[in-house]
Amino acid sequence: MVVKYGSVSSAAQHLGVHRATVLRHVDALEKVLGVKLFIRHSHGYLPTEAGLSLLRVAKVTQEQFNQFAKRAKAIGGELEGDFVISSIDAVAHLLLPAVKSFQNKHPKIKVCYLSSEDKFKLEYGQAHVAIRTGTKPVEDDYVCLPFINLTIGLYAHVDYIAEHGEPENADKLEGHYFIGNENIKAIQPMYRWLRENIHTDKIVFRSSSHVVQQQAVHAGLGIGFFLTHEAAEQTELLQVLPEIQWQISNWIVTHGDLHRTEKIQSFLSELKESSYLEKIRELLG
Repeated sequence: MVVKYGSVSSAAQHLGVHRATVLRHVDALEKVLGVKLFIRHSHGYLPTEAGLSLLRVAKVTQEQFNQFAKRAKAIGGELEGDFVISSIDAVAHLLLPAVKSFQNKHPKIKVCYLSSEDKFKLEYGQAHVAIRTGTKPVEDDYVCLPFINLTIGLYAHVDYIAEHGEPENADKLEGHYFIGNENIKAIQPMYRWLRENIHTDKIVFRSSSHVVQQQAVHAGLGIGFFLTHEAAEQTELLQVLPEIQWQISNWIVTHGDLHRTEKIQSFLSELKESSYLEKIRELLG
């Protein structure tokens, strides 16, 4: 302020303090740093080279503080701005009704849905809420709530069955072709089963996208994985080897430091709302 206004009196006036208070702070700062920050003359105060260097540091610090203040305001629960959800695309249809209700109540919220099997780091602010599939996350700073359990089975298109026949059991799969994940080390149990039971030559199509894998099944390229409740609504799909199924748990995950913020609690209340969960139960049978 002294540099900006050129004198101690003007700085004190704009700060709303006594002139002596500003002088004490300048003297104390010079004593701590061991350098002169100003050249005092009859017309005011001129910054020394050290004073100008300190001014540059102060400007950077002020900018960083302003950025922090904006983040703190968002953390404080103001229901506007971005809201990031991380999940796989296979459960998107189960979440979107809650997203719609959330946005209807808070129209200034802009939702970003990150559809990926990558585990985004909530502690770095990469997502507000994550729906994790599989085993319960074990990170110490995370709050994990049970969401829904899904069943996955093996399915083929009727055209594929017409061409290749239906496998009688898991021991007679030699003449059949499969669709898998592009990541050959994918940890989901159905992909582990594929690695352990099907020769790589028989996995004729791979994709990192769950949607593309389903499209490949519809194209008759091979046997692939579907959520049983979704496949049940598609008459052109037939479940093969129905004795082979996988139960997949899903978890609502937030970071402990942000879990109680109004923005996150408001979205979680939509996910927990009884009529919404009842619709999901109906959908899953």
